[in-house]
Amino acid sequence: MVQDKLNLCIKVLGKYIKGKETVIRTAFLTILSEGHLLVEDIPGVGKTTLALGIAKILNLSFGRIQCTSDLMPSDITGVSIFNQKTKEFEFKKGPVFNNIVLIDEINRAMPKTQSALLEAMEERQVTVDGKTYKLPEPFFVIATQNPLEQIGAFPLPESQLDRFTAKTAIGYPDRESEIAIVIGKDTREEIETLSPILSKEELLEGVKKTKAIYMSEKIGKYIVDIGWKTRNSKFLESGLSVRGTLTLGKMARANAFLKGRDYVIPEDVLEVALYVIPHRVVPKEEYSSIPREEVIKSILSEVEPPV
Repeated sequence: MVQDKLNLCIKVLGKYIKGKETVIRTAFLTILSEGHLLVEDIPGVGKTTLALGIAKILNLSFGRIQCTSDLMPSDITGVSIFNQKTKEFEFKKGPVFNNIVLIDEINRAMPKTQSALLEAMEERQVTVDGKTYKLPEPFFVIATQNPLEQIGAFPLPESQLDRFTAKTAIGYPDRESEIAIVIGKDTREEIETLSPILSKEELLEGVKKTKAIYMSEKIGKYIVDIGWKTRNSKFLESGLSVRGTLTLGKMARANAFLKGRDYVIPEDVLEVALYVIPHRVVPKEEYSSIPREEVIKSILSEVEPPV
């Protein structure tokens, strides 16, 4: 079954990205939800390895974009070049035309470049010189974001953060895992030799089956109640958007699918909530020192799950 193969993918990648199965699983939930993942972390903890590993084990094409302050939209989407022989312009595709796209240090790019990324992520297409080009299926962005205290990093606008299905952090490995990494073989080289476990067609089948997972009216009401609770929280300036509640439902369906169920239960919602909600809400200035995750945990505890 597709979910068995997907769970095997998570287990296999966990051998190479040690101690980070939760992060890997969140990435796969995001793919099944047809979304995109934002990873906020310091450089050198395995973000590129994660993206490359997913591409290899799913037999998908991989592209990498390194964001800098002078990165132009055409560096991402591609450019039309005039062919002297044919006397016509030919479109040369950029790195965004891949199934798995790693956008490294996204918060170093300028607003004009960010807008090009937004169209690709939201519409799954790019527009160059008035022509629209569809991106391949599946299309999954893993973007990395440096902590804002690092030099040259800028905060992403709320409208763009809302486009990311989930946000997580890889973090440092535990001591034993780091020792294993240091004395072991080069992880990147090992991942390059990974054999695919799932085909593109099987993955798209998994996406289709995820959409078909049953969600009762009670669960739908529970998700909306969570959304309304964030909008009325004394700690938050703005709460979860409608896109946010919709995304929470999609991720809950994906969680149910990976667990082998054809219906959503409250635990599916709770298990993904802390990856879906915190980056979408804006704290009030007087409460900005309180971690968003703690605020959301408090809100979740106040909403009665259905029985």
